[in-house]
Amino acid sequence: MGHSYRSHPATVAVGEALGSDVFRWGIDLFNHGYYWEAHEAWEPLWQAAKQSAQHRLFFKGLILLAAAGVKIREGKRVAAARHATRAAGLFRQVVGGPDGPFEKALGMTPAALAERAQAVVAYPVVLREPKPAQPEPVFDFILAPVSASV
Repeated sequence: MGHSYRSHPATVAVGEALGSDVFRWGIDLFNHGYYWEAHEAWEPLWQAAKQSAQHRLFFKGLILLAAAGVKIREGKRVAAARHATRAAGLFRQVVGGPDGPFEKALGMTPAALAERAQAVVAYPVVLREPKPAQPEPVFDFILAPVSASV
């Protein structure tokens, strides 16, 4: 059983997805090492993004990056590299400038996130001894949405 066992996914319109509680919940899960649960949080957003190719690429990239985190923790380097490489490829296809919605949602451009994902392949993560029932983040970065100025 995982961190979000028996939770029900929320439905979010694609135009609101990047600012939604569901999206930010996924970020929080990801940053704390709950990669499977982050994947589960983002999947409904990916499914809802049928009308926006850019959002679909973006969410699928996040889902694959989270899957890479799962595989790293399982010690499955080949699978982790495959997922990270696919995520990097998708992030490179996302069109967005430095002030675009995807950068604001993550605190970095999709291109920068692609580089971080590809680094998983070039420099495989070496895990410390796991602590029982405590996930360990495996990435050397966090996703940090840019807050609107007050």
